[in-house]
Amino acid sequence: MTQPTAPPPQPPPEQQPAPALLRRSPRHKVVGGVCGGLGRYCDIDPVIFRIAIGVLSVTGGIGLIFYGFAWLLIPLEGEEENEARRALSGRVDGPALVAVLVALLGCGLFLSMLGNGGTLAFSALLSLTVAGAAVWSQRRTRVTPDGGPLDAATAHAVAEAPPETKAPPTPDSPSWWRDPIVKDGTTGPVATGYLWGPADAATAGPPARGHGRDLRDTAPAARPRGPRGIGGLVFLLALVAGGLGSGLSWESQPLGTSLQIGFACAMAVFGLGLVVGSFLGRIGVGTILLTVVTAMLLAGAAVLPKEISTQWMRTEWKPVTAAAVEPRYELGSGLATLDLSRLAVPARTTVSTEAEVGAGRLKVVVPKDVTVHVTARAGLGDIRLPGDDPRGDVDVAPDRDRTHTLAPPAGGKAAGTLDLDLRVALGQVEVTRAAS
Repeated sequence: MTQPTAPPPQPPPEQQPAPALLRRSPRHKVVGGVCGGLGRYCDIDPVIFRIAIGVLSVTGGIGLIFYGFAWLLIPLEGEEENEARRALSGRVDGPALVAVLVALLGCGLFLSMLGNGGTLAFSALLSLTVAGAAVWSQRRTRVTPDGGPLDAATAHAVAEAPPETKAPPTPDSPSWWRDPIVKDGTTGPVATGYLWGPADAATAGPPARGHGRDLRDTAPAARPRGPRGIGGLVFLLALVAGGLGSGLSWESQPLGTSLQIGFACAMAVFGLGLVVGSFLGRIGVGTILLTVVTAMLLAGAAVLPKEISTQWMRTEWKPVTAAAVEPRYELGSGLATLDLSRLAVPARTTVSTEAEVGAGRLKVVVPKDVTVHVTARAGLGDIRLPGDDPRGDVDVAPDRDRTHTLAPPAGGKAAGTLDLDLRVALGQVEVTRAAS
Protein backbone atom coordinates (compact mmCIF):
# COMPACT_ATOMS: atom_id res chain seq x y z
CA MET A 1 0.00 0.00 0.00
CA THR A 2 1.54 3.23 -1.12
CA GLN A 3 1.71 6.17 1.17
CA PRO A 4 0.10 9.37 -0.14
CA THR A 5 2.72 11.81 -1.23
CA ALA A 6 2.67 15.32 0.11
CA PRO A 7 1.77 17.99 -2.40
CA PRO A 8 4.76 19.94 -3.71
CA PRO A 9 5.35 23.22 -1.90
CA GLN A 10 3.74 26.13 -3.61
CA PRO A 11 5.99 29.07 -4.44
CA PRO A 12 5.32 32.11 -2.31
CA PRO A 13 3.22 34.78 -3.92
CA GLU A 14 5.23 37.23 -5.90
CA GLN A 15 6.06 40.30 -3.92
CA GLN A 16 6.31 43.66 -5.51
CA PRO A 17 9.73 45.19 -4.90
CA ALA A 18 9.74 48.35 -2.88
CA PRO A 19 10.27 51.49 -4.93
CA ALA A 20 13.69 53.06 -4.83
CA LEU A 21 14.02 55.65 -2.10
CA LEU A 22 16.19 58.73 -2.13
CA ARG A 23 18.91 58.22 0.46
CA ARG A 24 22.29 59.79 1.06
CA SER A 25 25.12 57.45 0.13
CA PRO A 26 27.69 56.75 2.89
CA ARG A 27 29.99 54.89 0.50
CA HIS A 28 30.23 57.47 -2.30
CA LYS A 29 30.26 60.68 -0.32
CA VAL A 30 32.64 63.62 -0.38
CA VAL A 31 30.91 65.77 2.25
CA GLY A 32 27.45 64.57 3.21
CA GLY A 33 26.65 61.93 0.58
CA VAL A 34 23.93 64.04 -1.07
CA CYS A 35 25.37 63.94 -4.59
CA GLY A 36 26.12 60.20 -4.30
CA GLY A 37 22.51 59.51 -3.32
CA LEU A 38 21.14 61.72 -6.10
CA GLY A 39 23.38 60.02 -8.65
CA ARG A 40 22.19 56.56 -7.64
CA TYR A 41 18.54 57.59 -7.47
CA CYS A 42 18.57 59.34 -10.88
CA ASP A 43 21.06 56.94 -12.53
CA ILE A 44 23.48 59.77 -13.31
CA ASP A 45 27.15 60.08 -12.50
CA PRO A 46 27.40 61.93 -9.13
CA VAL A 47 30.14 64.10 -10.63
CA ILE A 48 27.45 65.92 -12.63
CA PHE A 49 25.61 66.89 -9.45
CA ARG A 50 28.86 67.86 -7.71
CA ILE A 51 29.85 70.17 -10.54
CA ALA A 52 26.38 71.73 -10.76
CA ILE A 53 26.19 72.33 -7.00
CA GLY A 54 29.70 73.76 -6.98
CA VAL A 55 28.90 76.18 -9.81
CA LEU A 56 25.59 77.18 -8.20
CA SER A 57 27.40 77.76 -4.91
CA VAL A 58 29.84 80.32 -6.30
CA THR A 59 27.30 82.05 -8.60
CA GLY A 60 24.63 82.96 -6.11
CA GLY A 61 24.69 80.54 -3.19
CA ILE A 62 21.77 78.42 -4.46
CA GLY A 63 23.96 75.31 -4.47
CA LEU A 64 24.87 75.75 -0.80
CA ILE A 65 21.23 76.30 0.14
CA PHE A 66 20.13 73.17 -1.71
CA TYR A 67 22.96 71.04 -0.34
CA GLY A 68 22.42 72.18 3.25
CA PHE A 69 18.69 71.48 3.26
CA ALA A 70 19.12 68.19 1.36
CA TRP A 71 21.67 67.11 3.96
CA LEU A 72 19.14 67.90 6.69
CA LEU A 73 16.06 66.33 5.06
CA ILE A 74 17.37 63.24 3.20
CA PRO A 75 18.09 60.31 5.54
CA LEU A 76 21.30 58.34 5.34
CA GLU A 77 21.16 54.91 3.71
CA GLY A 78 20.06 52.31 6.25
CA GLU A 79 18.42 54.91 8.52
CA GLU A 80 14.87 56.19 8.73
CA GLU A 81 15.52 59.40 10.65
CA ASN A 82 17.03 62.45 8.99
CA GLU A 83 19.30 65.06 10.55
CA ALA A 84 16.53 67.65 10.85
CA ARG A 85 14.36 65.31 12.92
CA ARG A 86 17.29 64.49 15.19
CA ALA A 87 17.99 68.17 15.69
CA LEU A 88 14.36 68.94 16.51
CA SER A 89 14.29 66.12 19.06
CA GLY A 90 17.30 67.58 20.85
CA ARG A 91 19.96 65.22 19.51
CA VAL A 92 22.13 67.79 17.76
CA ASP A 93 25.37 66.37 16.39
CA GLY A 94 28.15 67.47 14.08
CA PRO A 95 26.57 66.69 10.67
CA ALA A 96 23.40 68.62 11.53
CA LEU A 97 25.41 71.67 12.60
CA VAL A 98 27.53 71.56 9.45
CA ALA A 99 24.40 71.26 7.28
CA VAL A 100 22.81 74.27 8.99
CA LEU A 101 26.01 76.32 8.56
CA VAL A 102 26.19 75.41 4.87
CA ALA A 103 22.58 76.48 4.35
CA LEU A 104 23.11 79.76 6.25
CA LEU A 105 26.25 80.52 4.23
CA GLY A 106 24.30 79.93 1.03
CA CYS A 107 21.49 82.22 2.20
CA GLY A 108 23.98 84.99 2.95
CA LEU A 109 25.63 84.65 -0.45
CA PHE A 110 22.23 84.58 -2.15
CA LEU A 111 21.13 87.78 -0.40
CA SER A 112 24.35 89.51 -1.47
CA MET A 113 23.62 88.61 -5.11
CA LEU A 114 20.00 89.83 -5.20
CA GLY A 115 20.99 92.93 -7.15
CA ASN A 116 22.76 90.90 -9.84
CA GLY A 117 19.99 89.70 -12.13
CA GLY A 118 22.32 88.13 -14.70
CA THR A 119 24.00 85.80 -12.22
CA LEU A 120 20.68 84.73 -10.68
CA ALA A 121 19.22 84.10 -14.13
CA PHE A 122 22.17 81.89 -15.01
CA SER A 123 21.79 79.99 -11.72
CA ALA A 124 18.10 79.41 -12.43
CA LEU A 125 18.86 78.21 -15.97
CA LEU A 126 21.53 75.79 -14.75
CA SER A 127 19.22 74.48 -12.01
CA LEU A 128 16.45 73.78 -14.52
CA THR A 129 18.90 72.07 -16.88
CA VAL A 130 20.23 69.72 -14.21
CA ALA A 131 16.74 68.99 -12.87
CA GLY A 132 15.49 68.21 -16.37
CA ALA A 133 18.42 65.90 -17.06
CA ALA A 134 17.78 64.07 -13.76
CA VAL A 135 14.08 63.60 -14.50
CA TRP A 136 14.78 62.42 -18.04
CA SER A 137 17.45 59.95 -16.88
CA GLN A 138 15.17 58.52 -14.19
CA ARG A 139 12.34 58.10 -16.68
CA ARG A 140 14.70 56.50 -19.18
CA THR A 141 15.57 53.74 -16.69
CA ARG A 142 11.89 52.97 -16.07
CA VAL A 143 10.84 52.16 -19.64
CA THR A 144 11.27 49.02 -21.73
CA PRO A 145 13.28 48.96 -24.97
CA ASP A 146 10.05 49.33 -26.97
CA GLY A 147 9.09 52.49 -25.07
CA GLY A 148 6.49 50.99 -22.72
CA PRO A 149 6.49 51.26 -18.95
CA LEU A 150 8.73 48.92 -16.98
CA ASP A 151 6.63 46.98 -14.47
CA ALA A 152 7.83 46.21 -10.96
CA ALA A 153 8.41 42.49 -11.63
CA THR A 154 10.59 43.17 -14.66
CA ALA A 155 12.54 45.85 -12.81
CA HIS A 156 13.12 43.45 -9.91
CA ALA A 157 14.26 40.69 -12.27
CA VAL A 158 16.67 43.03 -14.02
CA ALA A 159 18.05 44.25 -10.72
CA GLU A 160 18.56 40.69 -9.40
CA ALA A 161 19.96 39.25 -12.64
CA PRO A 162 23.56 38.05 -12.44
CA PRO A 163 26.17 39.97 -14.41
CA GLU A 164 26.72 38.96 -17.98
CA THR A 165 29.59 36.59 -18.59
CA LYS A 166 32.41 38.27 -20.42
CA ALA A 167 35.45 36.87 -22.17
CA PRO A 168 38.83 37.40 -20.53
CA PRO A 169 40.79 40.38 -21.82
CA THR A 170 43.12 39.84 -24.73
CA PRO A 171 46.82 40.54 -24.36
CA ASP A 172 46.47 43.70 -26.45
CA SER A 173 43.32 45.06 -24.76
CA PRO A 174 43.49 48.69 -23.64
CA SER A 175 44.18 49.31 -19.98
CA TRP A 176 44.85 52.31 -17.81
CA TRP A 177 48.38 51.27 -16.95
CA ARG A 178 49.34 50.83 -20.61
CA ASP A 179 47.56 53.66 -22.38
CA PRO A 180 48.19 57.28 -21.31
CA ILE A 181 45.19 59.37 -20.33
CA VAL A 182 44.63 62.15 -22.82
CA LYS A 183 42.93 65.48 -22.14
CA ASP A 184 39.40 64.29 -22.88
CA GLY A 185 39.62 61.51 -20.28
CA THR A 186 40.00 58.58 -22.72
CA THR A 187 43.07 56.43 -23.31
CA GLY A 188 45.03 56.45 -26.48
CA PRO A 189 47.14 53.76 -28.16
CA VAL A 190 50.82 53.59 -27.37
CA ALA A 191 53.46 51.82 -29.41
CA THR A 192 55.97 51.08 -26.65
CA GLY A 193 54.03 48.26 -24.96
CA TYR A 194 53.92 47.73 -21.22
CA LEU A 195 55.72 50.15 -18.97
CA TRP A 196 56.66 47.11 -16.92
CA GLY A 197 55.94 43.40 -17.00
CA PRO A 198 55.99 41.02 -20.00
CA ALA A 199 56.60 42.25 -23.48
CA ASP A 200 53.86 42.37 -26.11
CA ALA A 201 53.41 39.52 -28.46
CA ALA A 202 54.30 41.70 -31.41
CA THR A 203 57.52 43.01 -29.86
CA ALA A 204 58.70 39.90 -27.99
CA GLY A 205 61.74 38.09 -29.24
CA PRO A 206 61.76 34.55 -30.59
CA PRO A 207 60.36 32.03 -28.12
CA ALA A 208 62.48 29.44 -26.49
CA ARG A 209 62.75 26.17 -28.34
CA GLY A 210 60.16 23.63 -27.46
CA HIS A 211 57.65 26.15 -26.17
CA GLY A 212 55.00 26.13 -28.91
CA ARG A 213 54.66 28.02 -32.14
CA ASP A 214 56.42 31.25 -33.00
CA LEU A 215 54.48 34.28 -31.73
CA ARG A 216 55.80 36.32 -34.66
CA ASP A 217 53.54 34.34 -36.97
CA THR A 218 50.47 35.56 -35.11
CA ALA A 219 49.14 38.90 -36.30
CA PRO A 220 48.28 41.23 -33.44
CA ALA A 221 44.57 41.76 -32.93
CA ALA A 222 43.12 45.14 -33.71
CA ARG A 223 42.91 47.22 -30.58
CA PRO A 224 39.43 48.60 -29.90
CA ARG A 225 39.23 52.33 -29.58
CA GLY A 226 37.72 53.87 -26.50
CA PRO A 227 34.90 56.43 -26.53
CA ARG A 228 35.89 59.58 -28.30
CA GLY A 229 35.86 62.52 -25.91
CA ILE A 230 34.16 65.81 -26.65
CA GLY A 231 36.31 67.94 -24.34
CA GLY A 232 38.13 69.74 -27.16
CA LEU A 233 34.92 70.61 -28.99
CA VAL A 234 33.25 71.82 -25.78
CA PHE A 235 36.23 74.03 -24.94
CA LEU A 236 36.29 75.51 -28.45
CA LEU A 237 32.55 76.26 -28.39
CA ALA A 238 32.82 77.75 -24.88
CA LEU A 239 35.70 79.97 -26.02
CA VAL A 240 33.72 81.19 -29.02
CA ALA A 241 30.56 81.77 -26.95
CA GLY A 242 32.47 83.66 -24.26
CA GLY A 243 34.27 85.81 -26.81
CA LEU A 244 31.05 86.67 -28.63
CA GLY A 245 29.20 87.46 -25.39
CA SER A 246 31.88 89.84 -24.14
CA GLY A 247 32.69 91.28 -27.55
CA LEU A 248 29.11 92.21 -28.41
CA SER A 249 28.61 93.97 -25.06
CA TRP A 250 32.10 95.51 -24.70
CA GLU A 251 31.19 98.97 -25.99
CA SER A 252 27.79 99.30 -24.31
CA GLN A 253 28.29 97.73 -20.88
CA PRO A 254 30.68 98.23 -17.95
CA LEU A 255 33.65 95.93 -17.61
CA GLY A 256 32.08 93.70 -14.95
CA THR A 257 28.81 93.25 -16.84
CA SER A 258 30.59 92.51 -20.11
CA LEU A 259 32.77 89.88 -18.47
CA GLN A 260 29.74 88.35 -16.74
CA ILE A 261 27.96 87.97 -20.08
CA GLY A 262 30.99 86.27 -21.62
CA PHE A 263 31.61 83.90 -18.72
CA ALA A 264 27.89 83.09 -18.47
CA CYS A 265 27.83 82.11 -22.17
CA ALA A 266 30.91 79.93 -21.65
CA MET A 267 29.35 78.34 -18.56
CA ALA A 268 26.20 77.53 -20.51
CA VAL A 269 28.28 75.70 -23.12
CA PHE A 270 30.28 73.85 -20.45
CA GLY A 271 27.08 72.83 -18.64
CA LEU A 272 25.51 71.53 -21.84
CA GLY A 273 28.73 69.69 -22.68
CA LEU A 274 28.83 68.01 -19.28
CA VAL A 275 25.22 66.86 -19.60
CA VAL A 276 25.77 65.53 -23.12
CA GLY A 277 29.07 63.91 -22.14
CA SER A 278 27.46 62.10 -19.20
CA PHE A 279 25.19 60.26 -21.63
CA LEU A 280 27.46 59.80 -24.63
CA GLY A 281 30.78 58.91 -23.08
CA ARG A 282 33.48 59.74 -20.62
CA ILE A 283 33.85 63.27 -19.28
CA GLY A 284 37.37 64.60 -19.34
CA VAL A 285 39.05 65.96 -16.24
CA GLY A 286 40.12 69.01 -18.21
CA THR A 287 36.51 69.92 -19.00
CA ILE A 288 35.56 69.67 -15.33
CA LEU A 289 38.51 71.80 -14.29
CA LEU A 290 37.75 74.46 -16.90
CA THR A 291 34.11 74.53 -15.76
CA VAL A 292 35.14 75.19 -12.16
CA VAL A 293 37.65 77.87 -13.21
CA THR A 294 35.05 79.59 -15.39
CA ALA A 295 32.58 79.57 -12.50
CA MET A 296 35.16 81.23 -10.26
CA LEU A 297 35.87 83.85 -12.90
CA LEU A 298 32.14 84.51 -13.25
CA ALA A 299 31.85 85.00 -9.51
CA GLY A 300 34.82 87.40 -9.58
CA ALA A 301 33.32 89.40 -12.44
CA ALA A 302 30.05 89.70 -10.52
CA VAL A 303 31.71 91.64 -7.70
CA LEU A 304 33.49 94.16 -9.94
CA PRO A 305 32.18 97.70 -9.40
CA LYS A 306 29.84 98.93 -12.10
CA GLU A 307 31.80 102.19 -12.34
CA ILE A 308 34.70 100.47 -14.11
CA SER A 309 34.36 100.94 -17.85
CA THR A 310 36.02 99.07 -20.68
CA GLN A 311 37.77 102.15 -22.13
CA TRP A 312 41.01 103.43 -20.55
CA MET A 313 41.18 107.22 -20.84
CA ARG A 314 43.28 110.16 -19.63
CA THR A 315 41.24 113.20 -18.53
CA GLU A 316 42.10 116.57 -16.97
CA TRP A 317 39.69 119.17 -15.58
CA LYS A 318 40.90 122.76 -14.92
CA PRO A 319 38.18 125.06 -13.52
CA VAL A 320 39.48 128.55 -12.58
CA THR A 321 36.37 130.11 -11.01
CA ALA A 322 33.91 128.91 -8.42
CA ALA A 323 31.09 129.08 -10.96
CA ALA A 324 33.03 126.82 -13.33
CA VAL A 325 33.39 124.03 -10.77
CA GLU A 326 30.97 121.23 -11.61
CA PRO A 327 29.13 119.38 -8.83
CA ARG A 328 30.54 116.04 -9.97
CA TYR A 329 33.43 114.75 -12.08
CA GLU A 330 33.42 111.15 -13.19
CA LEU A 331 35.66 108.77 -15.18
CA GLY A 332 35.15 105.05 -15.76
CA SER A 333 38.73 103.81 -16.17
CA GLY A 334 41.97 105.69 -16.62
CA LEU A 335 43.94 108.62 -15.21
CA ALA A 336 41.93 111.63 -14.05
CA THR A 337 43.41 114.93 -12.85
CA LEU A 338 41.32 117.62 -11.19
CA ASP A 339 43.54 120.71 -11.28
CA LEU A 340 42.19 123.36 -8.89
CA SER A 341 45.52 125.16 -8.45
CA ARG A 342 44.25 128.36 -10.15
CA LEU A 343 40.82 128.27 -8.53
CA ALA A 344 39.95 131.51 -6.73
CA VAL A 345 37.75 130.88 -3.68
CA PRO A 346 36.53 134.12 -2.06
CA ALA A 347 36.74 134.46 1.69
CA ARG A 348 33.87 133.04 3.75
CA THR A 349 32.83 130.97 0.72
CA THR A 350 32.66 127.18 0.42
CA VAL A 351 33.00 125.38 -2.90
CA SER A 352 32.01 121.70 -2.93
CA THR A 353 32.58 119.09 -5.61
CA GLU A 354 32.83 115.32 -6.05
CA ALA A 355 35.17 113.26 -8.20
CA GLU A 356 35.00 109.52 -8.87
CA VAL A 357 37.09 107.07 -10.88
CA GLY A 358 36.10 103.46 -11.40
CA ALA A 359 39.57 102.00 -11.94
CA GLY A 360 42.82 103.94 -12.21
CA ARG A 361 44.18 107.04 -10.51
CA LEU A 362 42.48 110.20 -9.30
CA LYS A 363 44.80 113.15 -8.65
CA VAL A 364 43.53 116.44 -7.21
CA VAL A 365 45.66 119.60 -7.00
CA VAL A 366 44.22 122.15 -4.53
CA PRO A 367 45.07 125.86 -4.20
CA LYS A 368 47.77 126.81 -1.72
CA ASP A 369 45.81 129.38 0.29
CA VAL A 370 42.44 127.68 0.94
CA THR A 371 41.21 125.39 3.71
CA VAL A 372 40.44 121.96 2.27
CA HIS A 373 38.15 119.34 3.77
CA VAL A 374 38.92 115.99 2.11
CA THR A 375 36.86 112.80 2.32
CA ALA A 376 38.60 110.08 0.32
CA ARG A 377 37.42 106.52 -0.18
CA ALA A 378 39.04 103.61 -2.05
CA GLY A 379 37.34 100.25 -2.53
CA LEU A 380 40.70 98.61 -3.15
CA GLY A 381 43.78 100.75 -3.40
CA ASP A 382 45.70 103.56 -1.71
CA ILE A 383 45.02 107.10 -0.48
CA ARG A 384 47.77 109.72 -0.27
CA LEU A 385 47.20 113.16 1.29
CA PRO A 386 49.51 116.13 1.94
CA GLY A 387 51.63 115.39 4.97
CA ASP A 388 52.15 111.71 4.17
CA ASP A 389 55.69 110.47 3.77
CA PRO A 390 56.49 110.91 0.06
CA ARG A 391 59.04 108.11 0.28
CA GLY A 392 56.51 105.68 1.73
CA ASP A 393 55.40 102.66 -0.25
CA VAL A 394 51.98 102.39 -1.82
CA ASP A 395 49.72 100.74 0.75
CA VAL A 396 47.05 98.82 -1.14
CA ALA A 397 44.20 97.66 1.09
CA PRO A 398 40.43 97.12 0.77
CA ASP A 399 37.85 99.60 2.06
CA ARG A 400 40.19 102.55 2.62
CA ASP A 401 38.49 105.64 4.08
CA ARG A 402 40.23 108.84 5.22
CA THR A 403 38.91 112.23 6.29
CA HIS A 404 41.36 115.10 6.66
CA THR A 405 41.39 118.90 6.91
CA LEU A 406 44.24 120.80 5.26
CA ALA A 407 44.86 124.20 6.89
CA PRO A 408 46.26 127.01 4.71
CA PRO A 409 49.88 128.00 5.25
CA ALA A 410 50.53 130.64 7.89
CA GLY A 411 50.89 134.20 6.65
CA GLY A 412 48.77 133.72 3.54
CA LYS A 413 45.86 135.88 2.49
CA ALA A 414 42.38 134.99 3.68
CA ALA A 415 40.52 132.62 1.39
CA GLY A 416 37.47 130.39 1.43
CA THR A 417 36.98 126.66 1.96
CA LEU A 418 37.10 123.79 -0.50
CA ASP A 419 35.07 120.64 0.27
CA LEU A 420 36.15 117.55 -1.69
CA ASP A 421 34.49 114.12 -1.82
CA LEU A 422 36.84 111.78 -3.69
CA ARG A 423 36.21 108.13 -4.54
CA VAL A 424 37.96 105.40 -6.50
CA ALA A 425 36.73 101.81 -6.76
CA LEU A 426 40.05 100.28 -7.76
CA GLY A 427 43.22 102.36 -7.75
CA GLN A 428 44.71 105.39 -5.99
CA VAL A 429 43.49 108.76 -4.71
CA GLU A 430 46.15 111.45 -4.40
CA VAL A 431 45.70 115.02 -3.12
CA THR A 432 48.51 117.55 -3.41
CA ARG A 433 48.72 121.30 -2.73
CA ALA A 434 49.90 123.65 -5.45
CA ALA A 435 53.37 125.06 -4.92
CA SER A 436 52.53 128.55 -6.13
